Amino acid sequence: MLHQFPFFLILIISITLLMMLANRFRIAYPIVLVIAGLVVSLIPSMPQIAIDHELIFTVFLPPLLYESAWNISWKEFWRFRRIISSFAFPIVLLTSLLVAWVASHVIPGFSIALGFLLGGIVSPPDAVSASAIMNIVRVPKSLKAIIEGESLLNDASSLIVFRFALIAVETGTFVFHDAAASFVWVIAGGVAIGLLTGGVFYLIHKWLPTDVNMDIVFTLTAPYVMYLAAEKAGVSGVLSVVSGGLLLAIHQDRIMNNTSRLRTFVVLSALGFILNGLVFILIGLELPVIIAGLGQVKLSTAIGYGVLISMVLIVGRLVSVYGSIQFTRIASRFITTAGAPGSWKGPFIFGWSGMRGVVSLAAALSIPPVLSNGQPFPERDLILFITFIVILFTLLLQGLTMPLFIKKLQLDHAGDHIAEAEIKRKIHQDLAGRSLHFLQTTYADELTTQPSLQHMVQKLESENLWETGDGLNNTCRQIYFTVINKQREWLHEINGDIKVDEEIIRRHLRMLDLEEERIRYS
Repeated sequence: MLHQFPFFLILIISITLLMMLANRFRIAYPIVLVIAGLVVSLIPSMPQIAIDHELIFTVFLPPLLYESAWNISWKEFWRFRRIISSFAFPIVLLTSLLVAWVASHVIPGFSIALGFLLGGIVSPPDAVSASAIMNIVRVPKSLKAIIEGESLLNDASSLIVFRFALIAVETGTFVFHDAAASFVWVIAGGVAIGLLTGGVFYLIHKWLPTDVNMDIVFTLTAPYVMYLAAEKAGVSGVLSVVSGGLLLAIHQDRIMNNTSRLRTFVVLSALGFILNGLVFILIGLELPVIIAGLGQVKLSTAIGYGVLISMVLIVGRLVSVYGSIQFTRIASRFITTAGAPGSWKGPFIFGWSGMRGVVSLAAALSIPPVLSNGQPFPERDLILFITFIVILFTLLLQGLTMPLFIKKLQLDHAGDHIAEAEIKRKIHQDLAGRSLHFLQTTYADELTTQPSLQHMVQKLESENLWETGDGLNNTCRQIYFTVINKQREWLHEINGDIKVDEEIIRRHLRMLDLEEERIRYS
């Protein structure tokens, strides 16, 4: 391992440079990294990289899921919970069945069980790729929230399907009512263990005398504990990390001070940056090993199977999107439902956002080489190659065309949220007005004797929230910290308005953390 260290060091530097290149040409970085890995893997002198699935499942996946859960808007997640849930569970099952039917009829040697296994592997869209594109081209925030929320849950549901399909291949039998009961237990158990483990870490942060470094260490270890505890119990480690991460993210203001929050945010972002980059470039570097395992299957034939399954996934997702909209319209005549979108444009982008990525590759790699009876696992290498082609094909076709479709369709942003500039203006007015009233009613005597507080009042009257703490003595500094804490409370109150974008609230909270940090060390 030590002699490969320079190679991985160069790889990390290369990933950073490639991401800079992707940003320069406004291309989603997963596309650039996969292609770069593919090109590099074809160089004869390059070492072959064989990815251990445990490396991705156990080392890479928990922190990536945790970072996503930490950054997602719970308010938006809950607002669109019905849409997200429908695509995270029923649609994943339908997609897996569709892939199973096509694979068993087209690919020689594929049974329904093997097709279902392949379907569970390739059914979950990759959130990183879609988010990378939506950060380049502006889309309605509601659409972005639905896509990101769906990706958090469909990883779990696809891996549950994968688990049951593996059992079916091993045993040759599939008992539906047993599988259905186990499916419910795997979901409920994963969420329960995640919340329980998250609660333990909540108490650790809340009650123990931790400092900034300790908070960061606990934050980095939490997703691994959540994941391993759930997997040990035989339930969904993905749902455990997602539910536990959401719990701690929602209560981060209660369990960490401003310094811990700021540094934890930076550490999680940097870790997610490098892990995502490594995974996507390793996908490309894995190609020679995957091709070498094809055996008697012609490369062109295997590529054809991969393209076919990719098209099944793309068309199946689009049909599912518009089918669910039509179902909602019909159901709304009889029951109360979430309103179906009036335009076809947003649903099309949602349907077109189904690029595949890291979870699919990790699941394919985790297929055991042999069955429990010692026989080679049937069609393992072909399944792995088809998965690679699906990832590459969807990244190139959908990933490169999605920004063009978004620009061409000119999606309607009206009605999604109040205009961002208007929200910011109202928040500044509200915080400044409340802060002034709080100072004048709580610290009336200090205002008459402390010039620094009088200067603060003048700044607040001009709605300048971030420069009110200059030149404070110790007494005024403590008063200002109290005002900052009150502003945090007011921001959480404002966030209760469904029309207010939570990302704006988070940016204001981060500015308060930075202001408190500046004053504390000035």
